[in-house]
Amino acid sequence: MSLKNTQAQVDQWIKQYGVRYFNELTNMALLTEEVGELARIIARKYGEQSFKESDKNVNLADEMADVLFVLVCLANQTGVDLENAFQRNMDKKTSRDSERHLNNEKLQ
Repeated sequence: MSLKNTQAQVDQWIKQYGVRYFNELTNMALLTEEVGELARIIARKYGEQSFKESDKNVNLADEMADVLFVLVCLANQTGVDLENAFQRNMDKKTSRDSERHLNNEKLQ
């Protein structure tokens, strides 16, 4: 699925089930909350923290999808075309960093 399709699907869902978009500040707070939930899983699965009983049934992919959903909401309501923005960002990174990481002794 393309990012354009993802943005359209989220917009349709909001119109059908969500009544309306939460305002941008609310969605920013929700995005922060979702990233925190994702960080919690990463810290337990790949870091030194142990799982609590309440963490054992969480799904990493589902938490990533929650982050994506709220990010797409913010993009939709602020008029950002994520597909175009992502491609421009990749072009910028490629131009700026094409040799940087290859020549980084820390990554060898």
